[in-house]
Amino acid sequence: MSTSLILIKRNIKLFFKDKGMFFTALITPMILLVLYATFLGNVYHDTFTSNLPDTFTLSESIIDGLVGSQLISSILAVSCVTTAFCSNFLMVQDKANDTIKDLRISPVNSATLSLSYYIATLISTLLICFTATGICLAYIATVGWYMSLADICFLLIDILLLVLFGTALSSIINFFLSTQGQISAVGTIISAGYGFICGAYMPISSFSEGLQKILSFSPGTYATSLIRNHTMQGVFTEMKSQGVPSSIIEGIKDSLDCNFYFLENQVNIPTMYIILSVTVILLIGIYIFLNKAKNHSI
Repeated sequence: MSTSLILIKRNIKLFFKDKGMFFTALITPMILLVLYATFLGNVYHDTFTSNLPDTFTLSESIIDGLVGSQLISSILAVSCVTTAFCSNFLMVQDKANDTIKDLRISPVNSATLSLSYYIATLISTLLICFTATGICLAYIATVGWYMSLADICFLLIDILLLVLFGTALSSIINFFLSTQGQISAVGTIISAGYGFICGAYMPISSFSEGLQKILSFSPGTYATSLIRNHTMQGVFTEMKSQGVPSSIIEGIKDSLDCNFYFLENQVNIPTMYIILSVTVILLIGIYIFLNKAKNHSI
């Protein structure tokens, strides 16, 4: 077995062996789902109904489908990134307890070591996030299922891209961390702040115009929009088949960031994929550059 595979296996085993870290990463999406459904479900429901014209009503099944889709899209958009940070803390722990020094003394290439952390984090995060996706889809099935097989496939692609993004971002940030205290501080900031920055907790369209323009430069907002589009597409299709005017459907899309705008220009779904993919490539490139630069300085 090659050195890289041995290190990847080692990192994955240590992550799943740490019951506290693994349990936290796995249970967080479930807790969010329960909290969202309990406390925000009625809020989302009332928001949808209050924004409809007085002369128009939607069936409860359609509204439940919209609410459920918004809930799971918010959870998945946040979990894919926060779980990546949690999975990647092993890299910092190895520095904090000086294990990294032992690994560097051994005949292990620095690039191989860095790559093993990235791939191990990616695999661990994907396992947890795909599990969370399955739980979220099961929830949708109980409240109002309108998703097609194509929607599910695109949703899984969205999850994969967002996990790649979250893993690359966490690798860069964790590269500069070296203590348990720093891990806790960064973890708290990411958990509390990312959901707002990416538009998961509140749609970007509900922010001020100036803040909307600033956040439109954040790649995470496009990932959230992709997930929203593919969890809600079936509901919008059903609304159209029931004769709901296009103006109302587009208004709902605008309010939920399914229609996303960059400097007042609407960004289509293929462009969102390009933006997110290019961002992932750039972040991985930065991570590789940082490790090479550090290797030369040692």
